[in-house]
Amino acid sequence: MYARIHHMKRTTIFIDETIERDLHALAQRRGAPVSTLVRESLQRYLAEENRRQKFSLRFLAAGRSGRKDVAERHEELLWRDLKPHGTLPVTKGRRKAS
Repeated sequence: MYARIHHMKRTTIFIDETIERDLHALAQRRGAPVSTLVRESLQRYLAEENRRQKFSLRFLAAGRSGRKDVAERHEELLWRDLKPHGTLPVTKGRRKAS
């Protein structure tokens, strides 16, 4: 057991009394030390946060165009292919329904 503790760092956290009470009750039900429950909970939380962050950052650099003026011209680039309100876009190979 001491070999495992040797590679760990001690830290102090402040928690509400209700959380502490619930944590001690859970530890007693499971027959596990509170420190083990806290470590396992932190590991799960951090793994989930890392997964979310990787998922949310997938879009970065997806739209690299090689142009340096996109930020300045974003309105022009966004609206250039849109038609005025009330007109349908022209589609090739289809006839208009009458």
